[in-house]
Order: sequence, then structure tokens, then C-alpha cells
Amino acid sequence: MEKASSIISSIFGSTPSEAEAKITSIFVYPIKSCRGISVPQASITSTGFRWDRHWVVVNSKGRAYTQRVEPKLALVEVELPKEAFNEGWEPTQGSYLVLRAPGMNLLKVQLSKNCEPIDGITVWEWSGSALDEGAEASEWFSKYLGKPSRLVRFNTASETRAVDPNFARGYKTMFSDEYPFLLISQGSLNALNERLAEPLPINRFRPNILVDGCGPFSEDLWTVLKINNLTFNGVKLCARCKVPTINQENGIASTEPTETLMKIRSDKVLRPTRNQRGKVYFGQNLVCKESLSTSGKGKVIKVGDPVYVLKKVSSSADAPA
Repeated sequence: MEKASSIISSIFGSTPSEAEAKITSIFVYPIKSCRGISVPQASITSTGFRWDRHWVVVNSKGRAYTQRVEPKLALVEVELPKEAFNEGWEPTQGSYLVLRAPGMNLLKVQLSKNCEPIDGITVWEWSGSALDEGAEASEWFSKYLGKPSRLVRFNTASETRAVDPNFARGYKTMFSDEYPFLLISQGSLNALNERLAEPLPINRFRPNILVDGCGPFSEDLWTVLKINNLTFNGVKLCARCKVPTINQENGIASTEPTETLMKIRSDKVLRPTRNQRGKVYFGQNLVCKESLSTSGKGKVIKVGDPVYVLKKVSSSADAPA
């Protein structure tokens, strides 16, 4: 059972007078597992932030590459036009996705071109068609990774990818691992770094939203948030995979932070009375209520926006995971 964070938050869904945190960074990852872009604002779409995980690199069988098996993807720098993050912006003939990587020439992918759909694209449990970005992009990634590869775009005209209905029924995403948004607090990162011999930057954890002003791991408890009049639901603690162990500057993996997280953030520690699955948790997965509606403007959040918590659970053990 969820418990209201305060009486005021349970009456008519009203917003508390004091914010619990504020947004300090927003990140969008246009190509799954490649570098993210720090932006001052981002628009909310039906699948998450606009441009987030819009593309994925796949192998010769159409299966998605991630940093788990291709850590070199961490070194691929991604650039979109700055105006691409303005509400309502549409690409022109001169708008490009620009890619850079060590030892590679610049690659420019036109945003407004028509692409041919190809079938048999697979990302985890999902399979469907995607839009092939063509021979030049294929050759670029094939050379960089040393194996046949293609860059494909999510086919919004024909495909949908549903979020796990056990946690967020009716929501969808593109090529994200599971959920449209991931939120982490600076307090959580600071608390982890205090236990590490070498502090880690936030890019190890690839959040969409970084907030500050709250205590460590406060975000575990948040189940209903208000940001710029948009309602976000915290639907599941984020179980971490191998990716946070990969240095995003050189693509080399180590044992941290997983070793330390197992001591302080495992299901055994946080959820001792629940089934143990050997998971470690860091961050909170979110969905946005307004993403269910295709109408209306103003679905934008910005760096500096206050975060109001309307509902929370009493402990991490009570949070869905």
C-alpha cells in the first residue's frame, strides 16, 4: 500500500508548497548505448523524451547491440541540432544526426530523409520493423565495431513497444531497456562515491533526469511527482546491469560500482523479506501521465524545475522493484 507523503498531498492531488528537489541536468540518448546529450530542456512524447533511444545499432541478424557486449559504443559521440530540443521543432533537409568516434570520419545522418523499413529487429523481448538509415551508416558502424552492423530508427508509423504492464499499464517506449525515464538524485551519487576509492561521474548510470536537494536514495520512495505541472509516477526501482561498470571515457569495464552496490543496494539489503534475485538498485524508473495524451502543448521540463513529491512509500522495501 502506498502511503501519502503528507495530508496536503492526498487532498485533490494538490501540490505541496515546498519542492523536495530540483532538476540539475537532463540527458537524452538518441542512439541506444551511445553517448548522451546534456540539454537545458526536453519535450515529453508518448514514448519518453523526444529523441531518446530513437535509434539503435543492430548486428547482421537484427539484434540490438548494447554496451554489455559492445562497450566501444560508449565512445560514440552524438550530436543533434540544438533547436531539436525546442517544443514543436521539425527537421529540415539540412538537419542531421552527427556522429563521431575514435579513428572514424564524421558521419552525418539526415533526419528528414525517407528510410526503408526492415523487419526482424530485436531489442530484448521486443521484435518488429525499423527504418534502415542506409549503407553509409551501416559501413561506418561495421568498420567501427569490426563486424556487420546497421543503424536503424524506430518505426513510429507501424510499431509500438509497450512497457511492462505489471508496473505501468498503457505506457510505451522506443529502444529504452524498460521504461521511458530514469531519475537519479545527486545525493544518491554522492553517497555511493563516498564509499568508492575512485568517485564516478553520473554518466556511468545514464539517467534522463538528475535532481539535487534531497537526501540520498530519496527517489526510491517517490511514487507520484509533479514537475512543471506534469505528473510522473515512480513505477519501479532501477535494477542495474553491467553498464555502470564501463568507463564511459574509454570503454573499459571494472568491478565497480557493482561490488559496492551489492553491499548497500542489493535486494538482500533493501528488500530482505522479498524474493532474492541478486539485483542491485540505483535510481527510479518513471512514466509521465501526460504522455498518454497526444494533444496539448507545454509538455516540457527544464533544468531548474522544482520537483514536488505528492506521494511516497515509507521505505525502499515497499517500492516496486
